[in-house]
Amino acid sequence: MKERALALAGLLQAVYLVQQMAQNGQAQAGPLAASIDSLFRFDAESPEAVFDGAGNLRLGLERLVNQFEGGAGRDAAVTRMAMTVLHLERKFIRHGRAPGAVHDGLKEIARQREHWGPAHPTVLARLGELYAREVSPIGPRVLVQGNPVYLGQPDVVGEVRATLLAAVRAAVLWRQLGGSYWDFLFGRRALVQAARDWLDATR
Repeated sequence: MKERALALAGLLQAVYLVQQMAQNGQAQAGPLAASIDSLFRFDAESPEAVFDGAGNLRLGLERLVNQFEGGAGRDAAVTRMAMTVLHLERKFIRHGRAPGAVHDGLKEIARQREHWGPAHPTVLARLGELYAREVSPIGPRVLVQGNPVYLGQPDVVGEVRATLLAAVRAAVLWRQLGGSYWDFLFGRRALVQAARDWLDATR
């Protein structure tokens, strides 16, 4: 459950960053770089290595605790986006061509990421194009609500799509670790405790 919590935190961090972009036109730089970088760790030795350490997922781990414990910290929009991404991930994995096409696309973009870094506008734009071309048409569409001023800007839209691709990556990892919808019904307490353990370990 501890590794599963880390993967779910990766998903929640990505969708929370998407919400920040939609509302403010930008997201927190450190968490964004960590989420985007996870797309290029093809042969990571562990779930923690996918994100280059649990410390890069503090935002997502905090969101996991807040979302599952309820109360004032819970955000319905984050929950809705995360559940849609999980549904999208199932259809993506079962799609005959899309997983291979995304992997090939990431291999190509990796060279630019190595040169400029994961959060460079060119890298984010190319990742956004990859998501729009190979993932979004599969459906369901992830509904992103926010400020129309920002959501009407092509660069912000590209960043949102790139970060949604990172969310799908985390959802794939979560499934690979045995995650299922049953966790949301019966595993909440264990996931919250695991998230707290990770947070304590990264202080």
